[in-house]
Amino acid sequence: MLKIYGIKNCNSMKKAFDLLNELGLSYEFHDYKKQGIDTTTVKQWLDTCGQDQILNKKGTTWRKLSEAEQQQALANEDNLIQALITHTSLIKRPVLQTAQGFIVGFDEAAYRNLA
Repeated sequence: MLKIYGIKNCNSMKKAFDLLNELGLSYEFHDYKKQGIDTTTVKQWLDTCGQDQILNKKGTTWRKLSEAEQQQALANEDNLIQALITHTSLIKRPVLQTAQGFIVGFDEAAYRNLA
């Protein structure tokens, strides 16, 4: 069973949902904007995928943080996890959990390989 993490109103998420449905793949959706996200899950993503894949520095949420807040978030893993939990929009979307691992961001080819 696939599990997809993200927020409902997001273009990347819409593409992911549409493609998963087109491929007939069943999935569970976790909306971390509404449901929140736990430390264990975020740590697993960071350990598996790395900070550069998980942290969205291109989004407006990152740019709205002050220089001091950005530096604090990047100071160590605990600070980064706290920042990602507090500001869930800092997490790249979607994060798709598969039996083989995680696919971060919408990657059409990787999704098609799941079918």
